[in-house]
Amino acid sequence: MSPVRIIARLDVKGPNLIKGVRLEGLRKVGDPNVHALRYYRQGIDELIYMDIVASLYGRNHLAEIISSASENVFVPMTAGGGVRSVADVTSLLEAGADKVAINTQAVQRPELITEVSQRFGSQCMVLSIEAKLRNDGSWEAFTDNGREHTGLDVVDWAKRGAALGAGEILLTSVDQEGTRKGMEVALCRAVSEVVDIPVILSGGAGSPEDTLKAVKEGKADGVALADILHYERYSVAEVRACLQDGGIRVRDWHGVEKDIALMPETPSAG
Repeated sequence: MSPVRIIARLDVKGPNLIKGVRLEGLRKVGDPNVHALRYYRQGIDELIYMDIVASLYGRNHLAEIISSASENVFVPMTAGGGVRSVADVTSLLEAGADKVAINTQAVQRPELITEVSQRFGSQCMVLSIEAKLRNDGSWEAFTDNGREHTGLDVVDWAKRGAALGAGEILLTSVDQEGTRKGMEVALCRAVSEVVDIPVILSGGAGSPEDTLKAVKEGKADGVALADILHYERYSVAEVRACLQDGGIRVRDWHGVEKDIALMPETPSAG
């Protein structure tokens, strides 16, 4: 089994890093790349940048942010939000992204998953799924930052997305997102058991122990963290240590060797 990945999720609106609860009530946190640099220095494995209003406005503003980040941060970066075509994917990859996450347009035109996978490799194509619990105990996939129903069963959609060529799934529990009440373990396990590609769980982590539970019980291949890191409740090192102490294999980290003192050490006030 590959090492479990610790990933920082940076939701972006315009130039600002923001954070909400259940993808609503968005609050400005600061400069996304100041935070990204801090996480890089702490030993983060990857970064995910999501333009959370891109689908609403039909455009993505991440290329400039990604380009700036790639000058100082040297870990894999995923970019998502408002990605509508192979051309959009191309522009984000040229800006410095390694992977692109697609939700709304993948639902509307599933063949885009195959087009991206065939053009750039399946490892580049991340299927982003926003999930909400139904009354019957199943989960429905949503788009547009948890606002729009799709009618799709999350587990079925994940299985189909993998078959179409997705190389990874970013699975966000809208119900848990921003609550600090724990990650949606049952959701992650249900998806992980039907696909043979990595599943990254996002939403709800309030402590390092929540991430350990997501991996052990939810079978997550990685955890995407926001609130817990943005507000410095815990460090990347503390999350890594908790996973290691729980018997989980994580990636080795021996410190950042390159001098990257081109940006502030700590985030500016949001």
